[in-house]
Amino acid sequence: MTLKNINGVVIDYEIIGEGKPILALMPGARRGSIEMKSLAEKIAKNNIRVLLHDRRNTGKSGMLLDDAETEEVTWANELRELLKTLNEQYIFISGSSSGARTSLMYALHFPEDLIGMIIMRVTGGEFAANRLPKNYYEVFIETARSGGMEAVCKTNRFVEYIKTNPAIEQQLLDIDVNEFIRIQTNLLNKFLDGANYPVMGITKSELDSIKVPSLVIPGNDNTHNSVSGIEAFNMLGNSELHKLPIDDVDVDLISWEDWEPYEDEIALVMSNFINRVMDK
Repeated sequence: MTLKNINGVVIDYEIIGEGKPILALMPGARRGSIEMKSLAEKIAKNNIRVLLHDRRNTGKSGMLLDDAETEEVTWANELRELLKTLNEQYIFISGSSSGARTSLMYALHFPEDLIGMIIMRVTGGEFAANRLPKNYYEVFIETARSGGMEAVCKTNRFVEYIKTNPAIEQQLLDIDVNEFIRIQTNLLNKFLDGANYPVMGITKSELDSIKVPSLVIPGNDNTHNSVSGIEAFNMLGNSELHKLPIDDVDVDLISWEDWEPYEDEIALVMSNFINRVMDK
């Protein structure tokens, strides 16, 4: 992997493959890009370069906690700066879950940069906000209030981050607990503000304004149900839909690992879409 300083945050990234177009591919939640490595390698066999990067506060990249924007908007802004430093011209953007939300924010704010977009496992707003037992921000706030920053370091989300980037532990311990709670509370409010839409974080009119060629691959759990993916497809201004041979399952969350049997199909569909759009 290679390091670049983007807006004061060290971002760890890797480019796989060769070819004219580049696909920025992002995982869900706050997981590192390693989760998408296998899919990236399969896509790269089709004359497509794939950019994997650890977004701010994930993987091996640096940590900077702030509440100026939603995490997805911040990630989109920093990805754009990273791509600009690489002088990329033929850009496709893609992601699963929070990576899909980041892709939507990128397409909404920087449509002139993009050749196309692929979103997978689209998050449904109502379930994510109202039916999940607790979202990330609520867990962080409760944990910080009850056990301080030492307890925050032991949450599953930060245990994973510290494992890949050990320096993060001391950085977390050095944060004032009240400031941490303030930031997470504001991020929670921004998160909930975007929950009253069929697709998390983006309005129908905003979706309809996105005209770049798009491909939607719906999910099949309660957080990413197929209905949300199909609604995104219907609302986007210029989109295609690919439904995997799966049925919705009444569970809160299915891991990306559970989609491994469909990875070859996903790689082929994504590659065909990119090459078809490039040929136009």
